[in-house]
Amino acid sequence: MEDSLTGEGRAAPYTAQNSRNGIVRVEHVVWTKAIPEVAWEIFTDWENWHRISNRYGAIQWTGTPWATGSRIRVEIFRPFKATVDRVITVIEPGQCIAWINHVLGYTMEQWVVFQPVFDGTRIATWLEFTGPGPTIEGRLVHEMIQEYLQEWYEAFRRECDLAAPSI
Repeated sequence: MEDSLTGEGRAAPYTAQNSRNGIVRVEHVVWTKAIPEVAWEIFTDWENWHRISNRYGAIQWTGTPWATGSRIRVEIFRPFKATVDRVITVIEPGQCIAWINHVLGYTMEQWVVFQPVFDGTRIATWLEFTGPGPTIEGRLVHEMIQEYLQEWYEAFRRECDLAAPSI
């Protein structure tokens, strides 16, 4: 199956340097057997994110969780210990969500889209970021982000597949 974002297969990472003011774009796509409503429920169950990723510490909301304008602060342990401050900018339950992240001097816009397909859900995410430089402690930022997206969304896909009804 070809992915429309990148023209690649079932798990299609993509990174491109954008000519607009040093903005870098990273994309990732996974497919799950779960229907969009089930995938959305798992995605928004932030109290159980530790099941999806061992990168997280404390998670704290300001405002109503998953509402436009609400904020979530997420402590991450790797690749660097930091706190991500995220504000929800768009939310269409079961369909898409977008936010702006601020972490370590970088600003990132990220979208996650849940698209029904004949055998489950296609979940695509992309983010664009800009910040103080292309590396942190000698590691390329876009590679760290791609690694995170691959790890997190593959674990998320597995959780969704476990929750999908058997056929």
